[in-house]
Amino acid sequence: MAPKFVCKKQVLTRGISIISIVLILIIWTVSTNLKWVDPVFLPTPQSVWKAFLELIRDGYKGASLSTHILNSLYRLFLALILAFFTAVPLGMFCGMSKYILAIFDPIIEFYRPLPPLAYYALLVLWLGIDDKSKIALLFLSAFAPLFISTVSSVQRVPQDRINAALSLGASKPKVLLYIILPSCLPDIITGFRTAIGVTYATLVAAEMVAATSGIGWMVLDASKYLRSDIVFVGIILMGGIAILMDGIIRLYQHIQFSWVGKQD
Repeated sequence: MAPKFVCKKQVLTRGISIISIVLILIIWTVSTNLKWVDPVFLPTPQSVWKAFLELIRDGYKGASLSTHILNSLYRLFLALILAFFTAVPLGMFCGMSKYILAIFDPIIEFYRPLPPLAYYALLVLWLGIDDKSKIALLFLSAFAPLFISTVSSVQRVPQDRINAALSLGASKPKVLLYIILPSCLPDIITGFRTAIGVTYATLVAAEMVAATSGIGWMVLDASKYLRSDIVFVGIILMGGIAILMDGIIRLYQHIQFSWVGKQD
């Protein structure tokens, strides 16, 4: 009975989510078509759809819509890959050694609370206005949550598990590779999911400040000409891409770490 109850509960929650989205669309359609709101501030769904088709056909400012999306995703994924392959190993070593943690922790804790755009001006000054400064900013945004989640997960690995492996003759590298890393992966992936959200928000802000391509830049540039229909297209695209990326990570977590939280 329990699995059936859980399945019915999931169907109900999804149904509620769909109904809420439909209600929003209905309110949006009615309020805009009846001219309750100035179309400059809130365009009709029809005009947003027409703008989307226009962007697919003609692009925006000399670049296709797919080019703007790919430019944004290139900056995002390159920064995330660099952050993952630096923050995770460093976080594991810091989690295993208080001395190494004492070196890096003050630096990360200093810049972590700062708004990314607060030090973006320095990055532009040092690296220029092109993609280097943007990727560096995104890297720093992703690094902190990944590092912190990795350190925390390593520190929570049961010592008995490590001692058992050592008593059976496992070397420290093997303990790290076969005991600590698998134990930490669920928390690392959760930290990576958090890093994606933080980095994605930073990406849009960085493109709005200094860029000539990308979804964030397109939204800001369109707002200068009161093209609220294009602004809405950009916002919907950004939200859709974010939901898609988060859904992929959640699906991976569900498949690979379905056992998490079910241990006795």
